[in-house]
This record gives sequence, C-alpha cells and structure tokens, in this order.
Amino acid sequence: MNVWKRVVGSALAAGLVTFGLADNPVSTYHYLADPSAAADDSTFYILTDVDDYNNQTNYNYDIVGLYAFTSKDMKNWTDHGMIFRSKREFGSYPNNTWASGIAVKDGRIFIVYPDGASGVGMITAPAIDGPYTDPIMETHGKNRIAGGGSFLGDCDGIAHCFDPGIFFDDDGTGYVIFGGGESNQRKYGNNFDIIKFSEDNGKVTLDRNSLTRVSLPNSFEAPYLHKKGDYYYLSFNNRSQVIDYGMSKNIMGPYDYVGSVIPGISSVPDAHNQGGNNHQGFAPFQGKWYAVYHDRRLVTSDNHPAATTQGGVRSENPNYENHRSVSIDELTWSGDKMNKLEFTREGPKQLRNFDPYNTYKATTSSKQQNIRSRTDWTKGQAVKHVLLPLSTKESWIRVSKVDFGNGAENLRIKAANVGDGNKVEIHTGSASGPLAGSCELAKTSSNTTFTDNDCAMTGLTGVVDQVFFVFKGSKDSTMGLLEWEFQGTKREPEPQTPFGGKAWAVPGKIEVENFDEPGYGAGNDSFSDNDDVNNGDSDYRKGTSVDLYAKASGVAVGYSQAGEWLEYTINVAEDGDYTLFTNIASEGGSTISFMLDGKDLTGEIEVPATGSYDDFQNVKANVALTAGEHILRFTAVKDWFDVDYFVFVKGKDAAESEIANASANGGATAGESSEGSESTSAIVAPVKLSSSYTEYRVFNLSGEFVGTVDLKGTTAAKALNDKGFAKGLYLLKSANGRKSFMASSAK
Repeated sequence: MNVWKRVVGSALAAGLVTFGLADNPVSTYHYLADPSAAADDSTFYILTDVDDYNNQTNYNYDIVGLYAFTSKDMKNWTDHGMIFRSKREFGSYPNNTWASGIAVKDGRIFIVYPDGASGVGMITAPAIDGPYTDPIMETHGKNRIAGGGSFLGDCDGIAHCFDPGIFFDDDGTGYVIFGGGESNQRKYGNNFDIIKFSEDNGKVTLDRNSLTRVSLPNSFEAPYLHKKGDYYYLSFNNRSQVIDYGMSKNIMGPYDYVGSVIPGISSVPDAHNQGGNNHQGFAPFQGKWYAVYHDRRLVTSDNHPAATTQGGVRSENPNYENHRSVSIDELTWSGDKMNKLEFTREGPKQLRNFDPYNTYKATTSSKQQNIRSRTDWTKGQAVKHVLLPLSTKESWIRVSKVDFGNGAENLRIKAANVGDGNKVEIHTGSASGPLAGSCELAKTSSNTTFTDNDCAMTGLTGVVDQVFFVFKGSKDSTMGLLEWEFQGTKREPEPQTPFGGKAWAVPGKIEVENFDEPGYGAGNDSFSDNDDVNNGDSDYRKGTSVDLYAKASGVAVGYSQAGEWLEYTINVAEDGDYTLFTNIASEGGSTISFMLDGKDLTGEIEVPATGSYDDFQNVKANVALTAGEHILRFTAVKDWFDVDYFVFVKGKDAAESEIANASANGGATAGESSEGSESTSAIVAPVKLSSSYTEYRVFNLSGEFVGTVDLKGTTAAKALNDKGFAKGLYLLKSANGRKSFMASSAK
C-alpha cells in the first residue's frame, strides 16, 4: 500500500488504515506515541510524538516532532499536524522530543519537551498551531531547564533527564516534573524532580530554589501531575509497564502510593496482545475526566500503514515495538481514588452535537480512511495542516452527530488542486449512503495555493448521525484540503475594504488601528490575530480580535505576537523611493516586516529595546513603491511590541523631522474622524514618547487585589511602605495594564 510521500514544504505525509468503525485510536493515518493531555473550558488537547519514523530495529525510536489534536465534543478531533519539530524552529536544538507534556493557561499553550534523554526544555505559543518560542531562552538565556549547560546546570543526578510533565495550579503557579531511569545517585523509586515557575503572558521565570526530589515506589519513567479537589496526583510508568500513582495535599510531596490506574497495554482491544512501554495523560473536561494512552492497535491491524526512516527507507511491515497509536477513554473515580481505566474500542461518548456552521480544518473528523496529511511550516507563523486524499481508493473522513438545524444549502471547501476530475462528495449514513451534494474542485497553480469551492447541498437538516466527505479522483494526493464549512445559504466572497471607505494616501500617515475592514472568503481577511479576543482595554472597533488599547494620544495595537498581521489599502501618489517610519515600543526588542501585494517590501526590520511598552520610537526602512492602489501588510516576526502608526515620507533616508510634513501634507484619508483615533492629518512630533501612567494596582501572592500605589517620584518598596502594606512580596500591575513586576515591602 503506497502510503508515504515527501511533499515540498511539508514535514511529513502519512497513509491510513481502518479496522471497522471503532473510534479508538484517535488517528489512524499516522503512528503516534507518548500522549499527554490538557483542557480549558472549551477545548480538550492531546499532545503526541510522531512515531512514523524508525530505524528498522526494535525499540530504536526516531522521534523528531510533536503532533496535536483538539476536540470540543470528545468524538470529532482536529489534527493540527506537526506543530513542532526537532531543530525546525530554533535551528540547533532540540534533538529527539520523546514524551513531551502540555498545559494550557489563559488560552496560551505551554509544552515541556526532552532533548533526547539529556535535558528538558519548554516552548510556548498563543495557540496550539504555533508559532512556538522558547521562554526559557528569553528569560534565562538557556535553551533547557535541566541538563548540561541548562538553567539548573545538570539533571540533579537523574539518569534519564526526560519525560517532562507540566501543570498549572489554581493560583496560576506552574510546575515542571521530569525524570526516569536509575543512576548510582538516583535509584528507581527516587528519580523524579519538580521545579516551580511563574508565568505572565508567555514570560516564564524559573525558581531555582524550589527544585524538589520526589519519590514513589518502583517509579521508572513518565511522571505526570494533575489535581482533583484538594489532592495532587503523581502518576508514572513502573518497571512492569503499568501506570501507578500516588497522591498528596502538597504538590511537592511527599506522595502516598495508591496503586495502578492504567493496566499494561497488552490488554487493549484489537492490539493482538502486544504490549511494551506505556505513557499517560489525565485531564478534566466538561464535568468528566479522561485518560490518554498509547497502544499497538494500529500497527498490528491487517491494513496497517507502512513506515519509513527519515532517509526514505520503507517498511511495509513495521516492527510492533516501534510504532504506536494514541487512544482515549473516560476515567472514573471512587471518591478521591482513580478507578482502573477500562480500554474500549468506542472511546468517549460525544458530549454535544457538532455545529457545522463554523470554519474547520479539513483534518477534523471522528474517523478516516485512505487519507494522508501534510504539515506546511513557515518560520514565525502557525502551521497549516493539509488533508491529502488517496482518491483512487475508497477515501473519506467521517464527522459524527452533525446538527444542521433548519438545513445547509452550501458547502465551502478551501482546497488546492493540481489534478483532473478531483471532487468531494457528501454522503450521509455511510460512505456510499444518500448523496447530499458534490463539489468539483477548481484547478490551482500549485499544491500550496488554496481557493474556495462552493457546492450546493440538499437533504441536510436536523441531526445527522454520520456525515462522510468522500474523495474521488484519478490520481492520489493531487488535491489538498485546508478548510471546510457548511452554510445555511450560500454567501459570496467579499473583498476587504479600506477603513472609512478610502485608501490611505502615500506619502502620508497611517493609524495602525485603522486596518482594512475584513471581507469574506479565501484571501479576504484584513488581519490575523493569534486568539479571538481583544486583550487590550479599548472599545474602539468592537468585535475585532486585534489587541487595541487606549493611550494618551489615541489608540495603539499591543500584545503583538509572532505571526500576527494587519493589512491596509494604500494609494501611492507616484513611483519612487520612500522612507517608511514605524512608531513602535518594545521592552526587550522585537522584529517586524512589511509586504506589498503579497511580495516582500522591507525584509525583517529589527526593533530596538525602547525601555518599556510606553516608550515609543521610530524605526525606519527604505522602500520602492509604484503609483496606484496596493495592499500593505504589516507582520509581527517576533513577539512583544506595541505599535502606534506608520508614516511614508518621499525619498530615501528621510529624516525624522520630515514626518510632520508627510503626516500633514499626505492627505487625511481613512478613519479621518473616527472616535477614539488620532486625526490622520495631525502633525505628530517625531520624538520619543513617555507615559505619564504611574498608578499601579497591588495584588498579594494569592492573586487578591489589595490596593493601589502611585510610583511617581518614588520606588515601589517606599510606595508600599508609605501605604502601610505588611512586609512581604507583592505583584504590581500598572493601571493601563502594560507593565507588571514583583516588589517587596520592608515593613
């Protein structure tokens, strides 16, 4: 079975097998291992290793990437692809990323990974798709928490410095646990360490003094922390490959041993008595608890996928020991004790009906057959995961319990298509059930160029138990699906439009908050933000997720993170050279870039550290522009800066003194009289701006608001003393939300 193929720009492609319609394992088109789990109010997350590669010898794992899956109903899962890969993001590290851990806090993703068996590091991103950065390197100048040359300097005598887990307590304090194996210093049963850290909007600070050794009988590897009620639970893989656990009312221990919670995986249904190592993750979601684990169901099935080395050597019959699959089942409790997990074919029950009237990644399904997937990665951007059907075979994905309400009349599919006769059919009940509609895919110029395709639907009303996307074509992997959404009635694509109805004049000034009004459909967005909420304090342009906040002179965009972008329609008066000034603030420095009509305009522009997010400076770049209307895109290449406006001045290497004339003479265009915005015709002096905000809110270490202080002309310690705060450590947050730091009162 031809299930593997390298694709330009992709990390990996994989083929699928199915055995009946059992819902475990979660994915059956690539091998996955060593899962961990996390959840927030709306989403359940599973993090796994890629387990497709091997060196054709037993237990010789070649694990170089991490996959992620999410679900809102515990039945339909979105495969986000290889969200992180060895040396891809950072160039020189990490190596093998065996058995990583995941946590989510305030919508932000935190992952701890091993660097082989010799160290533990951390990455973070604003969303599960990335882009990922290294908060330990950013804060501490080291690329690992533990291991040689790390923040800790070594691994505290632990033999295997790997298998990290990560946990956030109710007060927001973070903990990392790691370890395994046996050394002369740290025997089995005494081979785990916990270290505490603090986190603020992605900034991580480790507490060296908190490092604590943790012991439990017969502990081997895979330490994992979770909490229920007043108790902390430390689970681990013992030397018999069974998941045991202990419990404590203190996260640092000591832990009282309880017993086993996940049996050896040789008893997993459909795994043909194949066991081997074990790994686990536990998380609560929507009032229930769930356990993730890996097994050998997929590799032992009759129609298992092939595997390959990274060098391309294929194995049609991979070793059972090397290739695992990830499953999930509901975890039950007896009081404070976890019941032993029961392995099932069906997996968890679906918690709610599936809403088809949102945009979904095409790799969203409850079951699949004869598909591949491809992860496209661009530095500094979220990954894109593309579904690649093996359309000459019976190829489909299934979505379960879909609630169409009054009915869907249209299906929109964003796809690339370089083949002939490729189409997607929608069937209900089964892959050959009643036909609801058919979508002929338009040809595109490449397999990475995506366009919208619309197809009429009939008969899709109420709750449909099973909806099948069936893929048909004359050649495998010549169509790639990126997204799909059902619509009650067809909505035609709508282009983005200039804010205020008129393009920005160049030369002239552009207020950053007055980006274009978004359109609808592929390619018609006017901004990309890494989350769906405005993290600023401004009500200007309500409904947008761009992070707008009020400042003394108007509105600015803050909380900027890598991969986010804004677009503006501009009208250039004449061909020629221009100087582009960007008014920007960054406490630690950052990087930005500009594009014009989809082509690079400036390259990467380094933003210096301005001292604080309230201190704005102008950075400039020389650009060549042609007369006429264009789309200008402003992109955050690296995290953490605030931006106020852009100014185009005629000529190369213009001086800052020319900004005022360009702002006044360029002509007020978009957003001229917008409430909350600076006038676009206002003359703005090209000088460094300083904030006058000196009031800070004070919080104790339990996170409770306990008062305010004014730091004008004084230090934090003196201000706390003068206000009568008791001796201790406090968190101070500026009233405008832009600064926060810890300070002590000496009383």
